[in-house]
Amino acid sequence: MRAASAVPEIVLHQADDAIGLWERTELAAGGAQLPPPFWAFAWAGGQAVARYLLDHPDVVRGRRVLDLAAGGGVTAIAAALAGASAVTATEIDPAAVEALALNAALNHVAVDAVCRDVLDEPVPDVDVVTAGDVFYNRDMAARVLAFVQRAAATGGAVLVGDPGRAYVPRADLVELARYDIPVTIDLESAEIKATRVWTPKRGRMDA
Repeated sequence: MRAASAVPEIVLHQADDAIGLWERTELAAGGAQLPPPFWAFAWAGGQAVARYLLDHPDVVRGRRVLDLAAGGGVTAIAAALAGASAVTATEIDPAAVEALALNAALNHVAVDAVCRDVLDEPVPDVDVVTAGDVFYNRDMAARVLAFVQRAAATGGAVLVGDPGRAYVPRADLVELARYDIPVTIDLESAEIKATRVWTPKRGRMDA
């Protein structure tokens, strides 16, 4: 376990051998392919939103937060540390839900981890929606954008972190902040990723 590179306030269980873990999940026992171990790393997009929340706690203090595609939970944990009244984190990988629960306990916060794809569901009754590093393929980007636009249209605050992935819908977003996030070179082919925190143009975030 070690602190997140840009959010040293948060300690996470993280993989030391990024490539080795990735290869092991590609072909698991019995020939079944497991989901990629996104939960084993503190990705730049999630760290950027986490950093933003800890630097601007009024965004979530006393509010209900929904964190999409939460991975290991760095953003959800930051929301809880910043004073959110309740934090729900969603994931589609059961291993991620387990990792998230371990990381929340490690940081002495309460996060309700839910193993379900919620992107095509109605936006739940929350005050803030967060997501980190979700624009890595075309389908995911479109589904997340539609969800966060619906969330913003209800008047909720929305923050999405992205380190310049191929499918980030810049034309539909407004930049709130940017950070240089130290990352794992084996995963990103870089040591630093310039990472932005965005909010949808429709229904801009009122922090």
